[in-house]
Amino acid sequence: MPAILREYLPLALLAVLVVAAVAGGLAFAFRKRRDPQERERLRRLEVNEQGRLADGYIVEASSTTVFYSYSVRGVEYTASQDVSTLGELIPGDTERLIGPVSLKYLAANPANSIVICEHWTGLRGARQSPHPGDDPATPSN
Repeated sequence: MPAILREYLPLALLAVLVVAAVAGGLAFAFRKRRDPQERERLRRLEVNEQGRLADGYIVEASSTTVFYSYSVRGVEYTASQDVSTLGELIPGDTERLIGPVSLKYLAANPANSIVICEHWTGLRGARQSPHPGDDPATPSN
């Protein structure tokens, strides 16, 4: 190896590492971050698609939050769900919601549960939302 190459090789490697670190830092800083509402919407949809059904009981409800309890494999869970973005699916009188409810939970993490999402609801007396692509004008058999 020529002497000049041997002399500048460590410096060249250091320069490559610095450029890679700066590029990685910029990519991390400018990556698209999801806002909390979007993350919650995606969580609800995941639980709806992959969740198992269970029975629970709503202990308190308001126009923004539903508090409920349920049992999975002998373990009691108490949870709440922010429903402020699902207002059109919640009945006007939230006191009517207190009582039995169906819910969905993830088998791998039973504490991750929902009582309502954009495409499904376990609330008694709430409107069911049509699935995307469903034509409300088409009668179902």
